[in-house]
Amino acid sequence: MRKTLYIIGLSAFVFSCAPQKNIKKTVYKPKTPVTQPKTVVKTPVTERPKPQITNDHGVEFFTTNIADVTKNDNTASYGSIVSAKPAGYKVVKTFFPAVAQNFRQKYLILHYTALQDDKSITVLTQQAVSAHYLVNNTGDNEIYQLVDENKRAYHAGISSWRNDKNLNDTSIGIEIVNTGYTTDATGKRTFASFDNDQVRKVAALAKDIITRYQIQPTNVLAHADIAPTRKQDPGPMFPWKRLYDEYQIGMWYDEAAKQSIFELAQTDLMNRYSEPSFIYLVQTALQKFGYGIEASGKWDDATKKTIEAFQYHFRPQNYDGIMDAETWAILQALNQKYSAK
Repeated sequence: MRKTLYIIGLSAFVFSCAPQKNIKKTVYKPKTPVTQPKTVVKTPVTERPKPQITNDHGVEFFTTNIADVTKNDNTASYGSIVSAKPAGYKVVKTFFPAVAQNFRQKYLILHYTALQDDKSITVLTQQAVSAHYLVNNTGDNEIYQLVDENKRAYHAGISSWRNDKNLNDTSIGIEIVNTGYTTDATGKRTFASFDNDQVRKVAALAKDIITRYQIQPTNVLAHADIAPTRKQDPGPMFPWKRLYDEYQIGMWYDEAAKQSIFELAQTDLMNRYSEPSFIYLVQTALQKFGYGIEASGKWDDATKKTIEAFQYHFRPQNYDGIMDAETWAILQALNQKYSAK
């Protein structure tokens, strides 16, 4: 019996130590489901047909707006299309124009030259200042263009309005021939008037520019508005109300709104004029309207000049730079009317 068990045990030992070359292990592998690729059906994008680019003697033009006017966008061009010419490559206009664009020209700024006609031409064409247009006072039907509307003219200088600065970048400038002002012994300024025919020229020119570039009423401004501590032009004799009434150009307040505020404005001026909190309120109202003024809580020189510039534009009967009840009521009425524009 012992011998039999010994032989069985020895056989098992020999089998376990032998090479296992011919033993094949079975390893479980889960089956990967086979999925058929889905057929992607492309929905054709329907594009609104775009007007054609016109070609005149090899120069390309695109003068039709296809963008969203409600967003102040405009794809139209009022000159030739300017394109790159990279060496060895061809710029094509297969997808021209994109609808997401608008004009550089956001502001219209009006000036006077403080010079006579001939001298105005010389200075604006031969020196380091310029404007896009010069409106003469010679009684003819001519308006002089001095700078391409697509280029910057040097007319605004250091300037600001609301959130924008350096308005040469975003504006068209109109210079009007006018001798400006003289100063008497007390320092009081007396401004020269504007000829009726000249005003009609300015109105026709401004209306054309405003219409083409969709310039907002709040962006039709005097040089004095955008640089009140430095400039006075076009001064209190320029007929802003006439342009508003007869040509729908620029801003003006509603008389009824002004009158409804006037009594409270009188009370403010009578009881609070010297209080820093009231001065601060006036300064922030000027800021809200658009003027680049610091709110100091003091009737400082910059504030006086800013009020003066405001009076030139909206209260030309008295432009002494002192905040009175009528000026305060007009400012508040304008802020009510143009607060969101």
